[in-house]
Amino acid sequence: MTLTSTFEKTREASRALSLLSEEKINRTLEDLADATVANIPAILEENQKDLDRMDPKDPKYDRLKLTHERIEAIAADIRKVAQLPSPVGRTLEKKQLENGLALKKVSVPIGVIGIIYESRPNVTFDVFSLCLKSGNALVLKGSSDAHASNLAIEKIIHQVLEQNSINPHIVTLLPAEREATKELLDAVGYVDLIIPRGSQGLIDFVRDNSRVPVIETGAGIVHTYFDVSADLEKGAEIIANAKTRRVSVCNALDCLVIHEQRLDDLKTIASKLAEKATKIYADKPSLDALKGSYPSELLAPAEEEHYGTEFLSMTMSIKTVSSLEQALDHIAQHSSKHSEAIIAEDEETLDLFLRSVDAAAVYANTSTAFTDGAQFGMGAEIGISTQKLHARGPMALNELTSYKWIIRGNGQTRA
Repeated sequence: MTLTSTFEKTREASRALSLLSEEKINRTLEDLADATVANIPAILEENQKDLDRMDPKDPKYDRLKLTHERIEAIAADIRKVAQLPSPVGRTLEKKQLENGLALKKVSVPIGVIGIIYESRPNVTFDVFSLCLKSGNALVLKGSSDAHASNLAIEKIIHQVLEQNSINPHIVTLLPAEREATKELLDAVGYVDLIIPRGSQGLIDFVRDNSRVPVIETGAGIVHTYFDVSADLEKGAEIIANAKTRRVSVCNALDCLVIHEQRLDDLKTIASKLAEKATKIYADKPSLDALKGSYPSELLAPAEEEHYGTEFLSMTMSIKTVSSLEQALDHIAQHSSKHSEAIIAEDEETLDLFLRSVDAAAVYANTSTAFTDGAQFGMGAEIGISTQKLHARGPMALNELTSYKWIIRGNGQTRA
C-alpha cells in the first residue's frame, strides 16, 4: 500500500484553503448541516452495518452508535462552528522597531492535520467542520469498526464541497487497513500534525511511532474528591451526573475519592449510582460503609488495578482518604491529567485543590461532564489535549492555528 499520491493531493488542496472567504466557508458548513439532516436514514443504515459487527456489551458500542437525535445534534454543532468568528488572520502582536521595521504576528492554519481515531463516527463531522473553519486540510484514519459509517459521512462531505466548488481533496478518509496508519505516521512533508483520539493504547502507539509531530488527546482517568466540607445534596447530584450521564466518554467519572469523615454519607451518594446499576470497586472503609445498603451483586473489594483505570462503562472505584493532602497524592499518582474535580464548601480547601491539581480541566462543585468543546462555547472540539505544548484542554478553532511573523520595511538592511 502506498498513499503518497493521496497525501500529495491533500497537501496541494490545502494551499487553496487560504484563498476561501469566510462567507464561503460558513455557507459550506451550513450546507453540510442541511445535508447531514437530509441524509440521516442513509447514515443510520451504514452505521447499523458497523453496529452489527460489534458486541453491544463492548464499551465502544455506545461511541459507535449514531441515532436520529445524535445526528441532529451533530448538525447543530456544525452550525455553531459556522457562526463562530474565524480564528485565521487575527493580529496576535504588533510592534514598531527603532529601525522602522513594522512587525505583526498573525494567526494562520497549521496546514494538513491527520486524525487517527477509534469507533466514533461523529468525530468525522466534528473535525472536518473545525478544520474547514480554521483553514486546515484533513487526513482521516478511522478504525475498521466504523468504516461503513465514515465512508457514508465522507461521501456527504465531498458532495457538499463539490457543490460549493471546493476541492474535495481537502478531506481524505484513508483505508481501514492498519498499513494506512503506518503510512500516515511516516507522512513527513505532507502532514503537519497528527492527533490521536481513542484508547491509551492507541495514543501510546501513535506517540511512540510517529515521525510527524503529535498532540496527545489523552484517555480520561477522572477523579472527584468529596471533601469533609462538601455539601451532600449538591455532591450526590454531581457524582451521579459525572458517572452515569454517558459512560463511554472521556470525561466520565472513574474514581470517587472521599474523606473518611464523610463515609456515613456514602449510602446517600451511592443510592443514585445504584439506580443506574453502577458497579463499585470499593476500598475496605468504603466497602464496609456500603455493605447492607448497596446491591451486593454490584459491590466488590477494590484491587490496585481498579485505580488509574478508565472504565468506559457503568463501573467506578472508591478510595478513602484522611486528608486533602492524601486526596491530592492519590490523584497525582493515578490521574491522566484530563479532568479532575472537588466537592467542598471550604474556600481554602477549594483554592488549594484548584492550584495543586495538574490537569487540563480542574473543577470545583460541578460535574466533569462539562469537559467538552461545545460546552466550553467553542462550537466543537477536535479532542481534549492532555499535554502542555501548543494546546491543553478542548482543542477547538483557536488551537488549530499557528502563527507567522509579517515584517514590512522600506529598504532597511542589517549591518
